[in-house]
Amino acid sequence: MENENINKIMHVLRHAPHGTIYTYEGLEMILIMAAYEQDLSVVFIGDGVYALKKSQDTSGIGMKGFAKTFMALDGYDVEKLYVDKLSLEERGLTEDDLVVDVEVLDSATIGSLMKEQDVIIHH
Repeated sequence: MENENINKIMHVLRHAPHGTIYTYEGLEMILIMAAYEQDLSVVFIGDGVYALKKSQDTSGIGMKGFAKTFMALDGYDVEKLYVDKLSLEERGLTEDDLVVDVEVLDSATIGSLMKEQDVIIHH
């Protein structure tokens, strides 16, 4: 029998990783929620795709880079990572530019996934 207490929760990351705390706090929240065995997924839309970009140099802004921390999600069984195809293309990025394996989806497919969620959290 399926556990009734498991919710489908999607985190939507839309902000660039540096300059605001949204992405970093979103990542922290995802890691905390993963400990509670929820059905988590993460979608990167707009400037949120920059959070996954390889070789980020944050020395000039005096912040520690945390892109590699997204690699830890797999260890927490957070394996449903989605990236908006148009967002990647508009920023001149490809899957090869990202620090983790993701599923690149069009916006209609992402919209369908959102409809299946019990909760959507925007960061």
